[in-house]
Amino acid sequence: MLVHLETRDGVATLTLDSPANRNALSTRLLAELLDALGQALGDDATRVLVLTGTGTVFCSGADLKEQAASGAPVTGAFPDVLRAIWDSPKPVICRLNGTARAGGLGLVAACDFAIAPDTATFAFSEVRLGVVPAMIAVTVLRRLDPRAASEYFLTGEVFDATRAVGIGLLTRAVPPGTLDDTVAHYTGMLLKGGPESLAITKRLVRTVPSMSVDEGLRQMADLSAERFTSAEGQEGISAFREKRPASWIPAPDGATGERPA
Repeated sequence: MLVHLETRDGVATLTLDSPANRNALSTRLLAELLDALGQALGDDATRVLVLTGTGTVFCSGADLKEQAASGAPVTGAFPDVLRAIWDSPKPVICRLNGTARAGGLGLVAACDFAIAPDTATFAFSEVRLGVVPAMIAVTVLRRLDPRAASEYFLTGEVFDATRAVGIGLLTRAVPPGTLDDTVAHYTGMLLKGGPESLAITKRLVRTVPSMSVDEGLRQMADLSAERFTSAEGQEGISAFREKRPASWIPAPDGATGERPA
């Protein structure tokens, strides 16, 4: 298996496990990743997804050896993988175990959060190979500052994690020893949110900026009223008043009794 799926306490961790080729996006890896995403998204017990890898490289991009052997571009399930992550109603955190290049940065940008060790480096190296960052542009250009996108897409220059945070590619860059604690901090916060509310909020973050002020206020007033009267909204308000965990907060695996706040 090149992709492993493990679910615990409401968090599904999907791990790219092809360190021999630096977790390159081979046809097989992409097919397995798409299958694992489908399983996690279809599991009602899963509330948050974490995408990570083994070894020192998160993902090196396209599997160039496979493409050379086939004599033709190999995209496999890559568009479907990017779409599944981007459209996921459940929050997706990218836990970068290390460096990422080219197509790997499409995965990073598709996720809602991206946490990396501050020792990691990044590059859009496509132009140096005589190709273009075509598919990944769909997700990456929705994250990056436009000037930075031009700079790094056109030059292929390597940049560090601090710069990646500054241009919008990463959420956080942290010392390697604190990576897991930082990811756990974010998963813990996300598990406290209502599943429906998280999915809706994820959409409005993307759609509201393109609305006119008048249209935005009209639609958001309707949405606000709808959510306050929804079953999930009523449960959340009741839980707050009663100082208890909301019903959607998962109990730790194997635990019994009341969930911790």
